[in-house]
Amino acid sequence: MNPKELIAWRCAQELKAGQVVNLGLGTPTLVANHLAPDAGVIFHTENGAFGFGGRPDFYNADSDLTNAGCEPITLLPGAALMDLATSVGAMRKGYIDITILGALQADAEGNLAIWAPRRQGRWWPGIGGAMDLCHGTPVVIAALQHTDKRGEPKVRQRCSLPLTGRRCVKVIVTERAVFDVGPRGLVLREHHPDTDVAALRRSTEADFELHADLKPFALPRHA
Repeated sequence: MNPKELIAWRCAQELKAGQVVNLGLGTPTLVANHLAPDAGVIFHTENGAFGFGGRPDFYNADSDLTNAGCEPITLLPGAALMDLATSVGAMRKGYIDITILGALQADAEGNLAIWAPRRQGRWWPGIGGAMDLCHGTPVVIAALQHTDKRGEPKVRQRCSLPLTGRRCVKVIVTERAVFDVGPRGLVLREHHPDTDVAALRRSTEADFELHADLKPFALPRHA
């Protein structure tokens, strides 16, 4: 299982039946592929759908039915489609329980940075509806790889990029660890079985405490 799929799978383990969950652009769009259609989680995508499922096979894909990343989705019984204004209104008004957002950086204060106007000489997509989600959603999960391509930590003591949301992140999920964001900073709750605490401290800029029930990921059989 590659890092993005592992992050998506681990994010899926945070979800419970009955929750309404927004999936943001990038790695979060993969989360729907890691829950069964009858799991009872209602997925939302910013471009205007509630109640969708995972990626269909090639022959059942419909170009009119996509997630925020323009990837094909399935519609489950009871699904609803709407215009963008209605969808964003739901994001702002608190109708969504959890949002899972891809990030460039997350930090010990629960700050989130998903966008930079220019990075490594290239322009990147705009901030989209992430600011609305950070404001209107009670639980924000930051989904990001633990380090960037240069090996620099993405879990920071303080974000160095412009903030998308301030003190909004409750959980940080990487391919190496799961951190809760507490009142005194980060608390390491789980880690990859092949990564120990000493290695995590070397690859994480932010300080962190250890959860009383710290344990390794229970990896899926196909990982």
